[in-house]
Amino acid sequence: MEILPSAQPRAELHLHLDCCVSYACVAALRPGTTLAEYLRDYVAPAKCTNLVDFLTRPARIVQLMQSPSALRLVTDDLFAQLAADNVAYAEIRFAPLLHTAEGMRPEQVVDVVENAVAEAAAATGVRACVILCTLRHFDADASMATARLAAARLAGGVVTGFDLAGDEAGFGLDAHVAAFHHAREHGVRITAHAGEARGADGVNEVLDRLRPERIGHGVRGVEDERTVQRLIAEGVHLEVCPTSNVQTMGDRVSRYADHPVDRLSRAGVALSISTDARTVAGVTLDREYERLRSVFGWTDADLARCNLAAVQASFAEPAVRAELTRSFSRIATP
Repeated sequence: MEILPSAQPRAELHLHLDCCVSYACVAALRPGTTLAEYLRDYVAPAKCTNLVDFLTRPARIVQLMQSPSALRLVTDDLFAQLAADNVAYAEIRFAPLLHTAEGMRPEQVVDVVENAVAEAAAATGVRACVILCTLRHFDADASMATARLAAARLAGGVVTGFDLAGDEAGFGLDAHVAAFHHAREHGVRITAHAGEARGADGVNEVLDRLRPERIGHGVRGVEDERTVQRLIAEGVHLEVCPTSNVQTMGDRVSRYADHPVDRLSRAGVALSISTDARTVAGVTLDREYERLRSVFGWTDADLARCNLAAVQASFAEPAVRAELTRSFSRIATP
């Protein structure tokens, strides 16, 4: 019996906590916010000027996430969205140093989010872990502080990964190399954004200097065949977010049909599908999957294989990953 799309469990690896707040959540955090204001200030247009333009929306959401109660509310709101979207496993990333403007210490921020994720996972049945982000514009001390936070939290089993996000075109890697070395040496799993606002050279620089297991986006690697072959040879998994890329990548991806996800998949690059920013991109996995079906002719079997690849590339603890792999393998295998 074929599994219907709405019933097919999903895995989502690339998901920013500060990009996924419903209107009800924003209205609770900022009473008096109208739906029109929400759509104007927190949801990006279908085409942004560039990535920096896109990133103005999460900055407004971060301003609302400066207390323990706000962090818990946003986390609970996200898990409600994940459960409604039939997500069985998610990796949620955020930059704890952004949430200290009103007096919370970074350690307290992580404590609150860890506990909120654990409680929401238990309440909804959505398995999840957390990736801590440093940002391109951070200095070396801030980046190292975030890496140390990630390393110190591994024993709890919720925080498992470390990421670099932010303005890829505007800031280099020099401030972050030592932090990634520290995280990797202490057993933290590594991903990093690249190939979104820069081309294949940015993908290769991140691979060379940060040595990630996965790359967030990475889709502009398609611009150089040697980079595509490198991704395949090194088994680097791409966390692909097509709708978000259409918004941020200008004329390089002017419409969904121009997105390289299908070409990368057919070339043999390991990848999975995520939303990136459910609010800012105005998308769910359900909508993302429907676009992949209608534009590229992807089948339920194609999407099931992507979900299995996501689980296999996940930063879940080994026992959880093995359990999820068995479950998703039954779906992906005809």
